[in-house]
Amino acid sequence: MKHHIVLRIVTKILLPPILLFALYVQFHGDFGPGGGFQAGVIFGAGFILYALVFGLETARQVVPDGVVRFFVAFGVLLYAGVGVVGILLGGNYLDYNVLASDSQAGQHLGIFLVELGVGITVAAVMIAIFFSFAGRPPPLGDEDW
Repeated sequence: MKHHIVLRIVTKILLPPILLFALYVQFHGDFGPGGGFQAGVIFGAGFILYALVFGLETARQVVPDGVVRFFVAFGVLLYAGVGVVGILLGGNYLDYNVLASDSQAGQHLGIFLVELGVGITVAAVMIAIFFSFAGRPPPLGDEDW
């Protein structure tokens, strides 16, 4: 890919708006269409674009495998932790009303944290799956692949 200078430049130009749009979808998900899953897919796709253009080894230097595994677990724990905190505060699992003194503020905080956990998990799992498949050697007979 080193000889495809146009792809590299276009990727460098488009990657920040892609990631910024993912953040917009993530944080605007409380008020309109979008949310954690959509934002995670956009963020993961932006990173996969980076890996396709600049190479797998460069992408693994930017986000090592250990960091990806950490974020997979962290997102799931954030999601589940919001539910456990609801139980500890006297409500049901994922009952957001008890997360704040005002019921509406608790709903907003709970949805925000759950959607953040989903977004982090989806992006990290997409990157982990890409790393797993892209790092495999080609099948026998496909050495030119």
